[in-house]
Amino acid sequence: MPELRIAMIPGDGIGFEVSAASRQLLHHIAGAVPDLAFEIVEFPWNAEYYLEHGRTMPSNGLAVLKEFDAIFLGAIGDHRVPDHISLRQLIFAIRQGFEQYVNLRPVRLLNGVTSPLAGRGPSDFHMTFVRENSEGEYSGLGEFRNVGEVNEAALQTSVFT
Repeated sequence: MPELRIAMIPGDGIGFEVSAASRQLLHHIAGAVPDLAFEIVEFPWNAEYYLEHGRTMPSNGLAVLKEFDAIFLGAIGDHRVPDHISLRQLIFAIRQGFEQYVNLRPVRLLNGVTSPLAGRGPSDFHMTFVRENSEGEYSGLGEFRNVGEVNEAALQTSVFT
């Protein structure tokens, strides 16, 4: 099996901890699975990067990420940068740039983990939540008007299919 290249963007706040733990987990997995290897390249695209460069990632960011097999995004958000900037310039840019319009969230019971569904086992419970990432705020449509003024407003356009 070839080496899998992962672009890791720790992001902000807890993203650093999540990324460090995930890096350790991937290292252990690679050690346990024959012929499996990961090359992890970290990118500092976060609030600090925005404050220094005026954007959350370089203009060629998507081209850089395209060279990887997977993108690991820790957590984005810092009180010094408005949420709409982090969302549009990084998260939405990546999702839309790579046409990632589905968010799958599988749910399974794990052996040995307590649950309100006592008496059930992993084979009794299997659920997947599917969320479309191209609606509402995720459509990237809409705008801010009169920013910083008393009559500042956010306009949100929705797309329904």
